[in-house]
Amino acid sequence: MSFVSYAMILAGGLGSRLCLLSEKRAKPAVPFGGKYRIIDFTLSNCVNSGIFDVGILTQYRPLSLRDHIGIGRPWDLDRKRGGVELLQPFRGWAETDWYRGTADAIYQNWIRVEEREAEHILVLSGDHVYRMDYRPMIEAHLARGADATVAIAEVPLEEARGFGVVDTDDAGWIRGFLEKPAVPPSGQISMGVYVFRTASLHAVLRADPERETAHDFGKNILPALVRDGRVLGFRHGGYWQDIGTLDSYYRANLQLLRPDPPFPLEDPRWPIFTPSTEFPPARLGARAQVRASIVTHGTIVNGTVERSVLFPGAVVEEGAVVRDSIVMGESWVGQQAELTQVILDKRVHVGPRARIGFGEDLTPNRSCPEHLSSGITIVGKETRIPEGVTIGRNCRISANLIEEDFSRRTIPSGEVMERELNVAH
Repeated sequence: MSFVSYAMILAGGLGSRLCLLSEKRAKPAVPFGGKYRIIDFTLSNCVNSGIFDVGILTQYRPLSLRDHIGIGRPWDLDRKRGGVELLQPFRGWAETDWYRGTADAIYQNWIRVEEREAEHILVLSGDHVYRMDYRPMIEAHLARGADATVAIAEVPLEEARGFGVVDTDDAGWIRGFLEKPAVPPSGQISMGVYVFRTASLHAVLRADPERETAHDFGKNILPALVRDGRVLGFRHGGYWQDIGTLDSYYRANLQLLRPDPPFPLEDPRWPIFTPSTEFPPARLGARAQVRASIVTHGTIVNGTVERSVLFPGAVVEEGAVVRDSIVMGESWVGQQAELTQVILDKRVHVGPRARIGFGEDLTPNRSCPEHLSSGITIVGKETRIPEGVTIGRNCRISANLIEEDFSRRTIPSGEVMERELNVAH
């Protein structure tokens, strides 16, 4: 067949820059936007584009992602022909082992491509938030006779150093590709959305294991194709956000709360599909105040919520104040507690009168200053914050802590709480 009917989604990355959010789950499985997971956006793009045969390549902590995907029913991917399949590395065959990079992940599962006898395939990243109809890109790829076509977004020059930067000629062909250059020549970047001629991709993948490379699409495969083949650039004019850092995750969530959000979730022309959780309707108490926020099913608000995202089953008790924060599923914020610029992971218990994200001190986090320096404080899954404790800015409070682990009543800005040490340090 000459059209694209099969997509492979790269969803196995470590995602260390998301700090605690990706320590227990793969980055594409991180909750987003009140009811979704990040991978929902790529999967929804596939099915809205008419692609119903999808392989998801997983590796790092895949359990949460596997449970979320299930048999693919929310995306209409529970099919006898096609559908969705999670492709994990395994041992047992000499040629099969832990994925050494994104290119190696595709190569180890090449039999899936051969089984479909596809002349062209779609390769996607699973950790981006965007809407895109892949069909115009595929049509351009076929019409121009490209070996590969790369979707291109435009970002500010100072942000481009974190991406693959492309250089195109007047006809749209890519003449240069630099992976995360220190001094970007432009703001044109690869979105991690590719269409490949199957034979061309297979040739470069087959040659890659013989070289000392990172076995990575951005670092090795695309530069090789640009050098030896015909690689087309396809400009995407809509919203696109790489959820690569804690700051980008926080910013993208709060952008949803604007009066005119750059990425409205409710666009009926391009729905975002996700499994539905069994919670009752949201309930706002007699004294509740909710402004510029997302409040999802199962939430109970008796306090004040401003510019925040509440996931299913979150509870904000009377007198509590939640500002500029993300409160994930089934977390509980006790009476008169205060949260400012905080991310609570799932099932966190905040005791009454506790204050998190308190003060103006923006000392960077001691253990991960590169991830926590903008004022966000993050609390890991199922931690219980004691009553009356004060926690500053840029703090990292690990998962599964209990009240007895907090030996201090005040955790200064930039500090870390971990069970092993039993102290803030």
